[in-house]
Amino acid sequence: MQTREIDATVLETLLAAAVAAPSIHNTQPWRFGMEPHTRTVTVRVDRRRALPLIDPDRRAQYLSVGAAVFNLRVAVAHLGWEPLVRLLPDHRDPDLLATVQLATAVEGPPDYTGLYPAIARRHTSRLPFTGRPVPEPVVMDMAAAARAEGARLYFPDISGTRRLLRLTAAAEARNRTLPERAAEARTWITAPDPDQHYGIPVTALGPQDRAGRMPMRDFTGPLRSLRLPALPFERHVQLGLLWTPRDRAEDWLRAGQGLERVLLTATAHGVRTSMLHQAMEWSDLRAGARLPQRRCAPHGVIRFGYGPEGAPTPRAEPQPDMPDPTPPTLPE
Repeated sequence: MQTREIDATVLETLLAAAVAAPSIHNTQPWRFGMEPHTRTVTVRVDRRRALPLIDPDRRAQYLSVGAAVFNLRVAVAHLGWEPLVRLLPDHRDPDLLATVQLATAVEGPPDYTGLYPAIARRHTSRLPFTGRPVPEPVVMDMAAAARAEGARLYFPDISGTRRLLRLTAAAEARNRTLPERAAEARTWITAPDPDQHYGIPVTALGPQDRAGRMPMRDFTGPLRSLRLPALPFERHVQLGLLWTPRDRAEDWLRAGQGLERVLLTATAHGVRTSMLHQAMEWSDLRAGARLPQRRCAPHGVIRFGYGPEGAPTPRAEPQPDMPDPTPPTLPE
């Protein structure tokens, strides 16, 4: 049933869903505001939570914000409104990446409304999967989810999977040998603390692959005391390459929405996911991940399968205020 009034409870529901989106290193690089006279949520990028070495062009930031926009759309639809989205709505305000207007629904709910329960259940799993194949209908649902948002999800064969793993391993090796890159990643590793709302707690870190086939990101660097014992990972890795035909800022936001729709679709089917993003952080390796004979801008490799849920990462608590006559900026 449609919620007629946009009160503090509605805003809290919307923002709680938005901030549950995945972001690179759990930086949560977004800020939200409300324009009450137009019933529009504004979504801005937060430049303070940038990764200048890992993400110099801020493409991963835009992907993260795009994922938050999709969660916001799902929550708006869940409350009975129709989300009207504009990407990059004002060239004079480059930090304003999107607006989502709560419009009166004139038709049935969007086909993604049923993904709302998956928002709270989705977690990145950096743990080994069982290797049990994900059924073809589920894989096709994931591909359809990406396509619905203007992105694509390519599922490589054995040789293509090995190629993507080699590129990821090469990127991981580079990251480990450059102290400044490793240090930038480690700044987002935190101790378990109820007052810490950003970054990845050490309890959410995963082990390395004992056989060395799966190039999981090593956040610990020289801090070997934080490193978990290596474990055997799945031999038959299931990967999906997320890409868009073009590589503009708007495409990054669409890719982020496609990414989150894929992850929520997988979660709804009981499938676990994690991101292998390392190769996307090096221009030559990212280029090497392109599909042959296609105009292809890769954005990330999704590892998926069955296995442990994975530990949750913290989120900033949304604390929306009732709108004043002057549109407020809501706390993250």
